[in-house]
Amino acid sequence: MPITEILERNASLYGKDVALVEINPQEMEARHTTWREYSLIEPSRCESFRSQITWEDFDRKANRLANLLLTRHVRKGAKVGILLMNCLEWLPIYFGILKSGAIAVPLNFRYSADDIRYCLDLADVEVLLFGPEFTGRIEAVCDRIPKVKTLLYVGEDCPSFAESYIALAAYCSSKSPMIPLSDDDEAAIYFSSGTTGFPKAIVHAHRSLMHACVVEQKHHRQTREDVFLCIPPLYHTGAKMHWFGSFLVGGKAVLLKGIKPEWILSAVSAELCTIVWLLVPWAQDILDAIERGEIKLENYRLEQWRLMHIGAQPVPPSLIKRWKSVFPSHDYDTNYGLSESIGPGAVHLGIENIGHVGAIGVAGYGWETKIVDEKRREVVRGNVGELAVRGAGVMLRYYKDEKATREVLDDERWLYTGDMAKESEDGFIYLVDRKKDVIITGGENLYPVQIEDFLRRHPAIKDVAVIGLPDSRLGEIAAAIIEVKPEASLTEKEIGDFCLDMPRYQRPRKIIFAAVPRNPTGKIEKPKLRKLYGADHLVAQQNEIG
Repeated sequence: MPITEILERNASLYGKDVALVEINPQEMEARHTTWREYSLIEPSRCESFRSQITWEDFDRKANRLANLLLTRHVRKGAKVGILLMNCLEWLPIYFGILKSGAIAVPLNFRYSADDIRYCLDLADVEVLLFGPEFTGRIEAVCDRIPKVKTLLYVGEDCPSFAESYIALAAYCSSKSPMIPLSDDDEAAIYFSSGTTGFPKAIVHAHRSLMHACVVEQKHHRQTREDVFLCIPPLYHTGAKMHWFGSFLVGGKAVLLKGIKPEWILSAVSAELCTIVWLLVPWAQDILDAIERGEIKLENYRLEQWRLMHIGAQPVPPSLIKRWKSVFPSHDYDTNYGLSESIGPGAVHLGIENIGHVGAIGVAGYGWETKIVDEKRREVVRGNVGELAVRGAGVMLRYYKDEKATREVLDDERWLYTGDMAKESEDGFIYLVDRKKDVIITGGENLYPVQIEDFLRRHPAIKDVAVIGLPDSRLGEIAAAIIEVKPEASLTEKEIGDFCLDMPRYQRPRKIIFAAVPRNPTGKIEKPKLRKLYGADHLVAQQNEIG
């Protein structure tokens, strides 16, 4: 069934129960409220830094947006973009788009103005909802996005070039518009990218979203009593699809706007969270703060916390060994997936398989896996090949890109991931390398070609190659190997200053001045660079135990 029916069921069965909570620790600290004080305060007295909605509220908000979109002649199959930081409005807006029969198009909040323009055009977005953090970026491109007919501003003090979502939605019906939907209807477009660095628009049906709900709940056994702490951005498939397991059973979720170790543990304590999904750097920061004595666990209520799981990047086994020494009662899981397979869960370790940390796991619930050679024939167990997955969560296609779709999706609906892997004798899958050059740093994908293209604009640079190097905290960092023109000179500081025009997360963290090797056909020999500068040790580091 379409995922919107789950929201309507929750509103009917659990209407007065809290569905979503938003906590803003920066606002709390600005008002000189401590976390201990917060945990003793009634929720109604925390409105400046804590807000919540019930399942009835959630459903009504979604219905109002759906009806608003219908008044703007948004019809089934139209594309509606979301450009918001995590907030209490995010998920009702997402479901309101779905209820209208339109296709939700979440956008990365780290996108530059030009990235936003490119993705809006690629996905044929007709309506865009955006928050105050993006006013400048949208204003910079609003005269260059002709397909976008309506700009809806989510916040106070609406800019002149947009309309107020809050004001308009207040006058719309809170009843369901009753648009007929089926499992096969298109529901959402998420953006991904390969080594070219240009985003692809990934189309998913309602069937995919529903599959993600079931898979997550089967893997992590959520009940209505569980409380899910959501920290990563909701534009990702990852965070949202993990929340889907709680959504399926009507469990509460807490949106935490911050990643400091104290904030995470305090939110777990104050809201009695039972499930937390972390990225590797955040888990490391928590452990480091505990070891330095900055955090004392006896100051927090953590006995109800039952599951910590990690995804989005390779997980060092040594990190989990440290975590279990501090939190011995926690279940642990790691998840593998990609946006083309509706995020996490296509492969997962399983909370019962802690002894196999280092593997990404086995095929997830309702998923199949195989490892193939360059001709897509299955390899002998133990040999390295490309990982392929199949299940109801596989994308329909890349929007307006048949060629790219055919490259990764065959007639039998096998999705070829581009990740090199091998299967052990006892059936566990281990990642070995990536065919793609994507660098995963702190759970975010960096695309070397984008960084290389930017750096090549510098007049003193002859050639440049960007590779990932191992990093104990972030998993990988981007390193730029820069070949300077013979007549020129260049310093790291000059490169750093030049890169200030890039989004912070894309800036290379290491600069190496050296020749850039290319093969006879002109391609950069990145394997040679990885071997030369130590990136070959990344896999060994990830598989290290102890």
